[in-house]
Amino acid sequence: MTAQRTGDGRIPQKRGDTLVKTIEKKYGVDLGYRSDKKLATVLKDTGAPSLSKLLKMADSSSRRKH
Repeated sequence: MTAQRTGDGRIPQKRGDTLVKTIEKKYGVDLGYRSDKKLATVLKDTGAPSLSKLLKMADSSSRRKH
């Protein structure tokens, strides 16, 4: 998975009301949530403190499935 990063290698901060489908499309990942759920809800459900941590969790999860 390749996330779009800033010049210093960080993933830009996303608003909490960003939809899961937007994140999945932009970062090419399946988060396993309904596409109309909001990022803030998914972060709360998973316990991930940030989008970058959530993406790492999703990436490691997808590797275990294959």
